[in-house]
Amino acid sequence: MTTSFEPLNLVGATLSNRIVMSPMTRSRAYGPGQAPTEATAVYYAQRASAGLIISEGIQPSVVGQGYPNTPGLHSAAQVEAWSRVTDAVHEQGGVIFAQLMHTGRIGHPSLLPDGVTSVAPSVVAADTKVFTAEGLRPSGTPKELAPAEIEQTIADFASAARNAIAAGFDGVEIHGANGYLIQQFLSDNANLRDDGWGGTVQGRIRFGVEVAKAVTDAIGSHRVGFRISPGNPFNDIVESDLPVLYGELLTALSPLGLAYVHLMEGPDRELTLQLRKQWQGAFILNPFTARPHFTGPEALSLVEDGIADAVAFGALFLANPDLPVRLQQGGPFNTPDPATFYGGDERGYTDYPALG
Repeated sequence: MTTSFEPLNLVGATLSNRIVMSPMTRSRAYGPGQAPTEATAVYYAQRASAGLIISEGIQPSVVGQGYPNTPGLHSAAQVEAWSRVTDAVHEQGGVIFAQLMHTGRIGHPSLLPDGVTSVAPSVVAADTKVFTAEGLRPSGTPKELAPAEIEQTIADFASAARNAIAAGFDGVEIHGANGYLIQQFLSDNANLRDDGWGGTVQGRIRFGVEVAKAVTDAIGSHRVGFRISPGNPFNDIVESDLPVLYGELLTALSPLGLAYVHLMEGPDRELTLQLRKQWQGAFILNPFTARPHFTGPEALSLVEDGIADAVAFGALFLANPDLPVRLQQGGPFNTPDPATFYGGDERGYTDYPALG
C-alpha cells in the first residue's frame, strides 16, 4: 500500500512525499509592479517540506489581474523577485511550480491601468463581487476576445511559463479552474461564442488545450501541470454534462505528456473516480471539503486507497508550515485564521509556528 509519505516520481521531478501545498491567493505582492517581496520568500521556504509547492495564482499579463496585490510573471522585475523566492525554497530542498492564473472577466477597472479592460470569451459580466481598494465591488463587464486576441493571450501564457523557468521555478501549473479565464471558455454561461472557440464541447475545450500546447512547447511537457474544478460554481460558472466536457478535455490533454492533472473536487466523487481512471499520468487531488471546514488528515487515505497519487492541502498548510511532519505525527495542528488570509503583514503569513 502506497502512503502519502513516500516519494512520487513526476515526469520531470521526484517529490520527497505526496503532500502538496495547494495554490492560495495571499494578495501580498507589495514589491514594485506586483512583485513578490522578501516575506514571500520566507513564506514559501517555511513550507518547503511539501512534496510540491504550487504557488499562489500569478497573472501572465497585465490584463490577467483580477485582485489587489497579486503577483505577475510578465516583467523583468517580477522574474528577478521570484528568483529570490525559488532560491529560498530550493535551499530548503523544496520543489515549487508557478501557477499561471488569468482571471478573465473576474476583476474591476480600478485594478487595471487606464485603458485596459478585463477580457472574456463573451461580453457577459460575472454575477459576483471582487475585492478592491474601496472594498467589494461588482465585477466589471468584460471585453470579448477577438480571435487574434485569443492567440495573443495563449502566447502570454507561454511567455509567462518561460519567465517562470528563468526565475527558477521547477515548472508551472495552468489554472483551468475556479471560474477564471480557461474555465470561462469551458462554461455554458460565460462562453456564448459560435465560432471555433465555443459552441460545441470541442470548441469550449479548445482554449485550455491550446494554452497547454503552447506552454509545453515553451518549457517542456514534463514541467507542466493543469488544474481543473469540474462543476465548480465559484465566480458565477455554469457547466453542463460534466463527464463529457471534462472527459474530452483530459482526452485532448493526454497526448501532451503533462507532469500531472490537479483536480479541485466538488461533491461528486463518482466524477472524480471517472476522471482518475481516464487520466494515465500523475493525479493530484484537492478533495471536496464542505465549508467552513478545512481538508484535514483524513485526506491521506485517498493516496492509500489509490484515488489519488498526491493530496493537496490548502488552509491547513497555510497555518502549519511543517505540515508533512505534523501529519505523520498525527498533529497537533495550528488553526488557520481567515481574517489574515488576504493582504496584511507577516501576521497570519510567516508567523505560524513550526513544531519545536
